[in-house]
Amino acid sequence: MQGLEWKFILWGLICLLGLYLMGTALYRPFKYLIRLGFYFVFGGLILFTINLVFSHIGMQVAINPVTMLTAGILQLPGVILLLILNYLFL
Repeated sequence: MQGLEWKFILWGLICLLGLYLMGTALYRPFKYLIRLGFYFVFGGLILFTINLVFSHIGMQVAINPVTMLTAGILQLPGVILLLILNYLFL
């Protein structure tokens, strides 16, 4: 009976070590996905606001995943870039 308890303790420690290693290995990718999601939502809010402001002069930027990420990651320079590209090509 004494040897069986040590096996449970050993297996428990091995499992805890495995969970720790998996958590540290997956932390960075998860952190970047959260940051990318934040940029995505922030870019959508920026584009929505820009479309409200510039809609009276007939200038609107399409809201899709590419433009949302561009506006979210680059922020003001990205929005200016999108407005210039929209003016030149549409």
